[in-house]
Amino acid sequence: MNRLRHILPFALFAVAIVAAQLCMRVTETEYYLTQLTMSLYYAIVVMGLCLLMGHAGQVSLGHGAFFAIGGYTSAVLTTHDFTRISSAVWPGWLEPAHLFVAKQDLYGGQTMTVSPWAAFLVAMVATFLVACLIGYPALRLRGHYLAMATLGFGLIVNKLVLASAIAGAADGINGVPEWTLGFGLVVSGKSTARVQNYYIACGLVLLLLLLLRNLVRSRVGRALAAIHDREIAANAMGIDTAAYKLKTFVLSAMLAATAGVFFTHYTGGIGPSEAGALKSVRYVALAAAGGMGSLWGVTGISTALNYFSLRGWFGSYDNAVFGVILILIISLAPAGPLQPLGHWLRRLLSRLFQGGRRPHGAA
Repeated sequence: MNRLRHILPFALFAVAIVAAQLCMRVTETEYYLTQLTMSLYYAIVVMGLCLLMGHAGQVSLGHGAFFAIGGYTSAVLTTHDFTRISSAVWPGWLEPAHLFVAKQDLYGGQTMTVSPWAAFLVAMVATFLVACLIGYPALRLRGHYLAMATLGFGLIVNKLVLASAIAGAADGINGVPEWTLGFGLVVSGKSTARVQNYYIACGLVLLLLLLLRNLVRSRVGRALAAIHDREIAANAMGIDTAAYKLKTFVLSAMLAATAGVFFTHYTGGIGPSEAGALKSVRYVALAAAGGMGSLWGVTGISTALNYFSLRGWFGSYDNAVFGVILILIISLAPAGPLQPLGHWLRRLLSRLFQGGRRPHGAA
């Protein structure tokens, strides 16, 4: 029974993934997969906040900035011409590493850009360093002071992006190339690769859900729960609260940056709105609506609400309807709407299993 309870959510998620795609194929609306794929990448940011806020009890209003750091780093490196740099080092040890990719520009000239895989690694390293630099002093703050510190960091990143010519300023960066992952998988916004990219995003979300679920069920997860409930008591019991909080903050930031890289290569560009303060606030609101500490809840609610917004279902009233939905979820189901559904499913399964057993001594 316990094994079934652990496997069932992943099985249902896999069934829902395939069912959604098949329904869209039958109804000839597979173009909806574009917005659904984007929503899944946004959900990864909220999953990181679920770990940070729901399990470690730390507030961050700057995760939109980490999403932008990942996306912009990859976009700049894969679109900027590094011909002069590459010509100086290309004959050396960098040649077999395939860090640069030769291309032709619009005028037939030869350009050299960083490969998407190398750009992804640089984005991860940059995010790690920035998260450590911001998290080390910020996580010594508590409550609204921590929220204000991370919000200030997000505002700084947003202004830097808007003022930077290499980042495209207010126009952002377009023309980001596709990303070949290997095994025939390519992250691209082409219509011919729409279904493939949908399954790539779903596979990434499913993998991260598995890893994060194992993390929160481990010794680390128990330490985070102790920090969330009683930080002073956890520190007195020998838990290095500062180290755990910093590592969790860095991990959640790198999840946001990973989503930013995949999103940028999928859409072919990124704009300064992705680093806006309202974007970070929206991520926090989605985490709260999904149940904060429920990985499945925040993933499902975030994907659904972002999909509705991207499809423009509510038109100019999108923000108003979004706010009403959040208020209703938080008021009626503070722990997330999936928790009551989970209780109902567990009761149903218990009755089914009990009903299938014969009474003791029956023929």
